[in-house]
Amino acid sequence: MFRLVVLSIVQSALLCAGQVMLKLGVAAMDRHQDTMQFILHSLLTNWWLLGCGIAMSGAGLLWMYILRHFPLGNAYPLTALSFVFGLLAARWFLQETVSVSQWIGVICILIGCLLVAK
Repeated sequence: MFRLVVLSIVQSALLCAGQVMLKLGVAAMDRHQDTMQFILHSLLTNWWLLGCGIAMSGAGLLWMYILRHFPLGNAYPLTALSFVFGLLAARWFLQETVSVSQWIGVICILIGCLLVAK
């Protein structure tokens, strides 16, 4: 079970990193250019979007490995760790405000993950 928890933490961290890079990449795009050509050009020239693709691909491949080697009932609840990492990233990297109720939710998620991992 320890191996599953470690792999789930890495997978969730990759997923969160991809989402943060996606937010930064989209924010860096010109707001007045919504044509398909511009979006495709941005996918090839925006480093944040390229990093997002790499991180999300890594998360997807790791998730496939997890599904192959562990029961879904144990593995799937641990994907909630991505919510924890997402909230931490929003606070620390993006300087977003996090409410008390969101922190309480993260604590509940962590307790749930601990119960599933036992």
